[in-house]
Amino acid sequence: MNAKMDTSDACDLRFGQVGIACVRVRRVDAAALCDELERRVRSAPQLFARAAVVLDLSHLLDLPDDGTVDALLEAVRTAGMLPVGLAYGTSETEALAKRMGLPLIAKFRAAYEPADGGGTAPAPAAAPAATAAPVAAAPLREQILSAPDAGGAAGAQHHDGAVRSGQQVYARERDLVVTGAIANGAEVIADGTIHIYGSLRGRAMAGAQGDEKARIYVSDFRAELVAIAGHYRVFEQIPKDLEGHSVQCWLDGEKLMIARL
Repeated sequence: MNAKMDTSDACDLRFGQVGIACVRVRRVDAAALCDELERRVRSAPQLFARAAVVLDLSHLLDLPDDGTVDALLEAVRTAGMLPVGLAYGTSETEALAKRMGLPLIAKFRAAYEPADGGGTAPAPAAAPAATAAPVAAAPLREQILSAPDAGGAAGAQHHDGAVRSGQQVYARERDLVVTGAIANGAEVIADGTIHIYGSLRGRAMAGAQGDEKARIYVSDFRAELVAIAGHYRVFEQIPKDLEGHSVQCWLDGEKLMIARL
């Protein structure tokens, strides 16, 4: 008697927001890249160790050859991070990704996108994130999309209550207002400004699409990390003059500033 074939689906395929950091390579030096990333992993192992990262080659004058890119990828692995793809860029970048057997991650677009999709790229524009390795989130999170205000797309998005460890709240193209606490291992993200009327023990990332005028306001500051437009500060220990106080965070040039309110 023939065995009955199982016709149920072997898996589900879904798209969602996954926490991936971007390593923007500014010069072709695998040893220097490894040293820099190792320093960052040592400074915040809970945040950066085994973090998934995308390699962005858009700030290099010439696209490196396959062997050089392989050395850069190995430098990332040696430092303790896990490269998962290349940042979306020119047609040459796409061809390179295919040869390397890597995906192109469209969320991280190169600083240039020539109209003809190829040829020599113009000088890269100033990018919103100046650090070599911007914010790295947890590998996979339960995402919470709170209902927007009735006022329309321009209104702030509100999240009432706590954000638990492993959860993420993301306000796309708007500000975010959170009326509860953000636990350790939780994160809140907004393309605009973030207002937190509670304790921040996890991570808050404002200006996620590069808005350098975004700010973060917190009633009770105990954060793991805060970031604005890719510029971030990690806290192993909160400075005594900030811990538990109301603070605001903003960018002054490329420096992320934090001060008590």
